[in-house]
Amino acid sequence: MTRTYDPAALDGETLDAVLYDRLNPWGAGDAFYLDLVMAAERVLDVGCGTGTLLRRARAEGHTGHLAGLDPDTAMLDQARESDAAEWRLATAAQTPWTGEFDLAVMSGNAFQFLLDDATVHDSLVAIRRALASGGRFAFDTRNPACREWRHWNPDHPYEVIDPAGARLRVHHEASEPDEDGVVTVATVFTGPHWGRPLTASGALRFTSVSDLDRLLAESGFTVAERYGTWDRDPFHPDDSGSIITICGRPLSPR
Repeated sequence: MTRTYDPAALDGETLDAVLYDRLNPWGAGDAFYLDLVMAAERVLDVGCGTGTLLRRARAEGHTGHLAGLDPDTAMLDQARESDAAEWRLATAAQTPWTGEFDLAVMSGNAFQFLLDDATVHDSLVAIRRALASGGRFAFDTRNPACREWRHWNPDHPYEVIDPAGARLRVHHEASEPDEDGVVTVATVFTGPHWGRPLTASGALRFTSVSDLDRLLAESGFTVAERYGTWDRDPFHPDDSGSIITICGRPLSPR
């Protein structure tokens, strides 16, 4: 059952979660991952958010085991409105399964919420453990060489229509990366429901492709495919906006 939308009762973080699907409509990246999901029997969506990808896969006829996990309660509550998949409240590093999936995905730049090497390592190890021998892990992260954070400022606002039909103005305010590549980001919502803007604060880590490959290797993954666009164009370190990677969990020796 869809939850009642009461904007007066929301803070910025909860509003950001409630509006997530409206702020991030289905696009080429989602279609890229859906193709991978539909070709796999057992799929784990790490950082599943509101469950859009797995719900779409089930609606399009996927008959296998689908599971999603996310550490954000407000996001997962929305996913749990559907029985399309098994839903778990957990971080990537808390992935509880062992050898149960043919494919794991981490879409929508969710990888960037892993803010330090230790968290990345623990998360990758847990995801690798959840995969069967020969399984694959697909994810994307923004390329720091393109400095996308410089466009996240009040000069680049946009609008979204909320569930009550009101027009909200949205903009971001981002810092420069710190020594670990972490950018702090505030999402600011202005609308008729509130006397002042509401703000959701967060952080994203921008990881170079060389550091990314080091972390993957240290966690036992091998890079099988890498693209710079959702059309599978080759990745170019200096100007590809995304680092789209498909990794393999090596086959276990017999």
